[in-house]
Amino acid sequence: MIPYQELGSFFTQLVATAQQRGIACAITGDMACVHYGVAATTKDCDVLCAVEQAEAFRDLIAETALRGLLPNYRGNLSPPLDARWLRGGWTSHFTWKTKPEETCLDVFGIAPRGSSPWEQQLAGIYARPNVVAEMKRTNRDKDWPFATALGGEMLGEGDVNGWLHLYDAEVLQTRMATSKPPAELVPLRPVLGLAPFTDTRTVKRLLLAERQFWSELDELRVHLYQHHLRPYVSAVRRANAGRRDLSVAEGHTIRVACALTHLPFQPLREFGLSRMVAEAKANVGMTMGTDVIKWLPAAERHFHGL
Repeated sequence: MIPYQELGSFFTQLVATAQQRGIACAITGDMACVHYGVAATTKDCDVLCAVEQAEAFRDLIAETALRGLLPNYRGNLSPPLDARWLRGGWTSHFTWKTKPEETCLDVFGIAPRGSSPWEQQLAGIYARPNVVAEMKRTNRDKDWPFATALGGEMLGEGDVNGWLHLYDAEVLQTRMATSKPPAELVPLRPVLGLAPFTDTRTVKRLLLAERQFWSELDELRVHLYQHHLRPYVSAVRRANAGRRDLSVAEGHTIRVACALTHLPFQPLREFGLSRMVAEAKANVGMTMGTDVIKWLPAAERHFHGL
C-alpha cells in the first residue's frame, strides 16, 4: 500500500490543481475525516466535483500520473464522468494501477444525503464537516462514529448544526449536560426535542431507529443504481473486448455509448424521492415499532441537487 503521506499529497495536489483551473471540487469522505482529525488513515479518496465541470475534471484526471502511471476507469462498473449522469447522483470510479494495491478515486457530483449546496461549504480543498458528516449516514456501521466525531468537532467550533450529527447516546447526553440544541433544529431532527435526554433507554432506541432509517434509505439508493448497472456492466465488458488498460479517453467513449442505452439520467427521481423516504420509514416501523416513525428525521431535504 502506498504510504498515506504520499497518497494524501497526490490527491490534495490533484484537487488544488483543479481549483486553480477554476473547477469547483473538494475532498470528502475518509480523507476529509483524516484532515479533520477524526480518522487516522485511508487508502483511497472521494472527491466532489461541480456537475457542469465534469469534463474539465475528467481531462485533468486523465493527464495526472502517479508513480509514472496514468489512470483508467476502474473495472467495468464505473459510469462515465459526464454531467448528464453526475447530475443524477451517479458516481465515477478511477484507478491508478499501483502495486501491491491500486490507488482509487471516486468522483461525486451530488453529495449523497446532502441538504444544501456543497459548493458553498468549502474549507480550502476540503468539504466542510457538515457535508462530510451527511455523506457518512450510510448502511456501513464503520461510518457512524465518523459522523458523530464530526458533529462534535462542529459543536466545538460553535457550529450548532453539529447537533444533527451526534448518533452516540453517551456523547449526546454528555453534550446535553452543558448545552441544549436550538429549537429550530428540532423539526429537522425530532429526537432533539427530547432534551435533556434523561431516559437513556429511550434515547438509545431512537438513535438506533435513526441509524436504521438512514441505512434503509442508503440501501434503497444503492439498489436502484445497481439495478441499472447490471446490464451496463455487461455492455461495457463486451465493448472492451478484453482490453484492460484503456486510457481514460478511450474508456470514456465506450462508457458513454453503453450508458446512453442502460443508465437513466435520474434513477432516484424516476423512482420517487418521497417514495424512497416512505419506504425507508415503513421498514423501520416494521422492525422497531411504528411509534418510532414520528421521531425520524425530515429526510426529504437530503436530496439537494437531484
